[in-house]
Parts: sequence; C-alpha cells; structure tokens
Amino acid sequence: MTSNDPRRQLLLELFQAALARVEGRHCTAAALRAAVAWRPRRVWTAAVGKAACSMALGAHDALGVAQERVLLITKDGHVPPEARALPGVEIHESAHPLPDARSIAAGERLLLWTQELPLDVEPLFLISGGASSLVEVLAPGVTLDGLKQAHDAGIASGIAIAELNANRTRLSRIKGGRLTAQLAGRRARALFISDVPRDDPAVIGSGLLGPAAGAADEVERTVVASIDDAVAAAGALAQSRGFCVRMGAERFDGDARRLAVRFTHELDLYPQGVHIWGGESVVRLPAHPGVGGRNQHLALAAARGIAGRRDLLLLAAGTDGTDGVSLDAGALVDGESCARIALAELDVEQCLLNADSGTALARAGDLIHTGPTGTNVGDLVIGLKCAS
Repeated sequence: MTSNDPRRQLLLELFQAALARVEGRHCTAAALRAAVAWRPRRVWTAAVGKAACSMALGAHDALGVAQERVLLITKDGHVPPEARALPGVEIHESAHPLPDARSIAAGERLLLWTQELPLDVEPLFLISGGASSLVEVLAPGVTLDGLKQAHDAGIASGIAIAELNANRTRLSRIKGGRLTAQLAGRRARALFISDVPRDDPAVIGSGLLGPAAGAADEVERTVVASIDDAVAAAGALAQSRGFCVRMGAERFDGDARRLAVRFTHELDLYPQGVHIWGGESVVRLPAHPGVGGRNQHLALAAARGIAGRRDLLLLAAGTDGTDGVSLDAGALVDGESCARIALAELDVEQCLLNADSGTALARAGDLIHTGPTGTNVGDLVIGLKCAS
C-alpha cells in the first residue's frame, strides 16, 4: 500500500476536513463576531490550553485593538510566530501531559492576572484541552511530587478523562470553578474548545473556568467547537464524495483494544462506505511503556482485526496533532499493515503488550504527523469499507 493510494488519501482528507471545522482561530472569531451585544472598549484575554494560540489569534481577528493584552499559556512548541506578534502578549510555554514546575508558575501567574484585572477591562478567557496539565496552583498540603504521582497513577490505570480531571480538581486551588470565584462576581466571557464528554465547562480543563460553587458567577460560557462538529464535517465531505456515511451516535470511550474490535466489526458488518466515530479511548500502561499513544494503540489493534483484508482501512488520530507523549497524531492502517510490521521483524502482540505501538507503526509507514493543529476536541476514528 503506497502513500498515494487514493483510499488512504481519502481518509486523510476527511481527517483534515474535521480539523478545519474545529480549528480554534476561526471558531473563536466566529463566536465573538456573532456576539453582537458584546462590544467592549477594552479586553484583556487569558488563553490556556493546546489551542490557546489559535484561539487568541481568533479573538484578535474579531476584536482588533480592543484586545489590549493577552496572557498565553500553552504547550511547548505550540506558539507560532503570529501569536508572538500579538499586541501586549505574555507567553508561558508549559508542560503536557505531565505537569511540572512550569505548570505551577503558569498557574500562579494566571491566578494573579485574574486577581489584578482593572475594573474598566472586560476579561475574556479562552480554554481548551490540555489546560489541566499546563496550569496549576496546588491546594494546601499538596506537593508537586504528589500531583505527579496522582497523574501518573491515573494515566497508567486507564481511567476516563472525566474521572482524571475530577481527581486533579481535588488537588487544586484554581480548578473546579475556583478561578471563577476569584472574579468575585464581575462580568466575564469564556469560550471553550471541548475535549470532554457532554462538552461541560465544569469538566473542560478540570473546570478551570467552570461554575463557581457557592459564589457569585457572572461568566457567560460558550462552547465553540466539539468532537460532534469534527465528526459532522468529515461526514459531510464523505457524503459529497458519494459515500454512504455512518456516524457514531455517541462519543466513544473505554479500552482502546476493545474499541478496535468494535470498530473493525462494525466496518465488516455494514455495507461499503465511510464510518466515523469521535471520542477518547484509554490504555492501561505497563511498568515500562514504549513509544506511542492511545490512538496508535487502537490503530495497531485494529490492524490485527483487518489483516489480509484489502477492503478495510482505519484511521485513528488525535485532533490536537499529538498522541500520548509522541509527536505523531495517530496512524492509518490497512490490511497489509501487519505484514509490513512482520517484515520489519516486529511482533504486533508484543508491541501492544509493551504499549509500543508507535515503534511498530513507524516500521509499517502508517504514522500520521500533522504538527500542532490549533484545536483539541478529542480523537477521531475514520474507517473505510470499499470494493476489494
């Protein structure tokens, strides 16, 4: 299977269409332009998450000179030159997926920024996935080592993102609506790019700008992009190309290997066409995991299920352009992937047991690399059943 195979190109184009629909810059600009009743003279913006830069650029597109200052907190390597040129910008590159001392420094800066907002300024918060790790102010008695241990234990056990975020909230002075409480009832606007189930601001970024329990709360919250938008965009393009399209009715979650079995079964069960699912899987990690992430793990497990099938292909990738601790978004596998891995003298089952899917998929030539995408709405799985 060569890289210019039209079937592979189709799946990559569907993935790119999904990314374009939920890209932070245009989603943020569109939401602010649509808010015709909100035309403040002075705006200070705090953008936190993997999509912080794209969202801040979108705010600048919509607000122009009214946006006087921008506090940007994002992942290493996610700051394009355009973002560095924003007027009044202050940039903090922080740690993800594992928080470190930079996360604490960034969290303390965000807390101080919120506490010191001038009275004649309208605060705008732009929150996207990744914020949980990028900023933190620890609760009394909690240490950075304790935070890291709790994070590592959660990731290794394969718990869902909502439960992981709930655990983080208990260790924090700013999560779970506590940063909102610092606004002391002043008006503010918050836009979210959601990577969590039900697109709940109380969960996005561990509730960094979620509702403040027991405190005055005048924050107007809007989710500007979610996995449903991405799935719909990929589906619309597939339909325009003449394919029968089936879209998952609910956001998927759970063990990556079990999901791979489900998705490949559904691909085989139904007639020819494109299948699209959105959500987020989990992987239980061994003591010494190899290279890869949950999407690569799912893709490699799916490759076993479609081995030898010329009519089935499957793409699994993160919409943020990264997968676990790797720099690849995910992978696109076909019926010959396992054969290519075997020719490289690697064992698929052993790679899955070692959480080393990235090594196998690299040898197969199946990895997808996008770089930072300017969004983060979770993961997409796109399958194709065609004529054999």
